[in-house]
Amino acid sequence: MSAHDAVKKVVLAYSGGLDTSIILKWLQETYDCEVVTFTADLGQGEELEPARRKAEMLGIREIYVDDLREEFVSDFVYPMFRANAVYEGVYLLGTAIARPLIAKRQIEIALETGADAVAHGATGKGNDQVRFELSYYALKPDIKVISPWREWEFKSRTDLVDFAEKHQIPVPKDKRGEAPFSVDANLLHSSSEGKVLEDPAVSAEEYVFQRTISPESAPDVVTEIDVGFERGDAVSLNGKRLSAAEMLTALNQLGHDNGIGRLDLVENRFVGMKSRGVYETPGGTILLTAHRAIESITLDRGAAHLKDEIMPRYAELIYFGFWFSPEREMLQALIDKSQEHVEGSVRLKLYKGNVIVTGRESDKSLYSDELVTFEDDAGAYDQFDAQGFIKLNALRLRTLAMRQQKS
Repeated sequence: MSAHDAVKKVVLAYSGGLDTSIILKWLQETYDCEVVTFTADLGQGEELEPARRKAEMLGIREIYVDDLREEFVSDFVYPMFRANAVYEGVYLLGTAIARPLIAKRQIEIALETGADAVAHGATGKGNDQVRFELSYYALKPDIKVISPWREWEFKSRTDLVDFAEKHQIPVPKDKRGEAPFSVDANLLHSSSEGKVLEDPAVSAEEYVFQRTISPESAPDVVTEIDVGFERGDAVSLNGKRLSAAEMLTALNQLGHDNGIGRLDLVENRFVGMKSRGVYETPGGTILLTAHRAIESITLDRGAAHLKDEIMPRYAELIYFGFWFSPEREMLQALIDKSQEHVEGSVRLKLYKGNVIVTGRESDKSLYSDELVTFEDDAGAYDQFDAQGFIKLNALRLRTLAMRQQKS
């Protein structure tokens, strides 16, 4: 029995676009199996009912279209932001953090429907194939994974269009040629890569940007906001309590209007190559600045510095696709422990691409007026004590210097 004969039912991550519609038909033909489609609403800003109708048109009986926005932000984005996670110093991981949720729901649907396989539409050159498949195997180690882009014989866009037309799959006029660049979007960010963006020396044209107006075009007026936190998570905006998804949606609009969150990055993919991406993370950029600001008064120095030490490792685990690994969960437990007293509010000014902290306050603040003031009437800090502190810390430096003088 061949591998193709072994598959009875497969759950496909299905966007409703041309590529995944071709994958759907290809699965039916190649594996002679039943296909279940799963379309996730992660806040990508597209109407998803057309995906349902297209799946019905292609003869699919079991169709899942799930609104996962709240789960996405509360269970994936917020835990990541508690760590202040950025990959290679700047990337807020908008694509990477969405993949484990999609994979998790696919596996759940596979269990619900009795499917023995899952399939995704990621190419064989990118990070997403790794992220999807590591998550699949972590959640269901015996699942069969089908990656059409690594298996099929199609070599060009023309081959895909020919296959679509042969099987009466509608091909929009704008899909007949090569797309100028590819886009991935969700409630946290928009990512644009490939084609016209491949040369890192060439500036991205304004038409590439979808989530933000340019900083130059942003209003010449300051927008002031107040973000409230509890246990490290943003819970209120200007005094109004919001759910996780509502909060990120509101911050996205503020970021959009003020030209905040653009990033032009050359990153190191897990599969070994460098790639150039143009990212927009308007709400996330505001959230990161606000979170670091509230931590600055509520986190002890040792805890804050330890978090900063482990953050690159944590961010790398997410970027590489190890969300469901024991080491990520161990780091998450440490990070979440650090957030127990991270509460209060942060005032920010938004202006032409900038996020500026103007104030922060908390009932759990470790900032002491008595300790920092020069007018120390209470005797909270004896400045003479600093002399011994400095001498003890200088001891090894003096010892090294004395040896250097002898030689």
